[in-house]
Amino acid sequence: MHVTAEIWLITIGVLVAVLAVDLLVIGRRPHEPSMREAGIAIGVFSGLAVLFGLGIWWLAGPRYAAEFFAGWLTEYSLSVDNLFIFVLIMANLRVPRHLQQFALMVGIVLALIFRGIFIALGAAAIERFSWVFFVFGAFLIYTAVKLYLDYRSDESDDDSENAVMRWVRRRFPSTDDFRGTKLVVTEGGRRLVTPMLLVVVALGTTDLLFALDSIPAIYGLTQEPYLVFTANVFALMGLRQLYFLIGGLLQRLVYLSVGLSVILAFIGVKLVLHAAHEYGWDAGLGLDAEVPIWVSLAVIIGTLAVTTIASLVKSRRDERSA
Repeated sequence: MHVTAEIWLITIGVLVAVLAVDLLVIGRRPHEPSMREAGIAIGVFSGLAVLFGLGIWWLAGPRYAAEFFAGWLTEYSLSVDNLFIFVLIMANLRVPRHLQQFALMVGIVLALIFRGIFIALGAAAIERFSWVFFVFGAFLIYTAVKLYLDYRSDESDDDSENAVMRWVRRRFPSTDDFRGTKLVVTEGGRRLVTPMLLVVVALGTTDLLFALDSIPAIYGLTQEPYLVFTANVFALMGLRQLYFLIGGLLQRLVYLSVGLSVILAFIGVKLVLHAAHEYGWDAGLGLDAEVPIWVSLAVIIGTLAVTTIASLVKSRRDERSA
């Protein structure tokens, strides 16, 4: 897939423009979006993603369109799973509801920056080293197993602080309460950080860890940096509105982690098979180790559908039993 520098610049320019407008609106009027506002935003962003995929189909063919849709659905599913952690962070740090949208927006901007860096590094590694697919595949399989084991364990981790946050707390004096969207204030001649800065640090470091899972996962579906980047962008757009829209629905998706573990394990095996194909090991066995993109798309859509339906059925049964 040939993407010119002009197309890259236009895509990045449109993205920056959308984020800039969104950030300015939030900065002037931090609030908790209504259900109607959140629903419209999610519908618009999802519609744009579908239109973009159809545009890829028209300009580059069905293969690349399928790669985009598979990557977008996978990244979106991982982002929804990440909302569980965001909810935990907001609750533990007692972020007022009207300020949560600003915190989420900053966290999403940081996620785009981190993922952009990882996308560039991943593309460079893939270009030079075929064995990196073995590393990506093994990492995804490990992540899938860990995700499933975490689901099976009944332990709930309520500690949203990590080493970076603890260092910030020890190193910088802070105010006792939030000061709107300000990260740093000056009081009595002293510069103090606000709890909002701690929230941003928590979301940023969490996003950094999430990128370690999401980037290898999408490179298992497409090796086109442009599709990797745009799929991540569309997956993150509308995420903060989704945070407010689905609310308690997150708690109903009880099997989401299981579904994601299946998807990540499938992509991990797909990457290992692709690496074997790159080295010609499958040819020695008279096999074709490459998994067609339509199979990947079918597995992802099927797994997400079964996971969602099974989760909602179980949640309803649990409510009736209670």
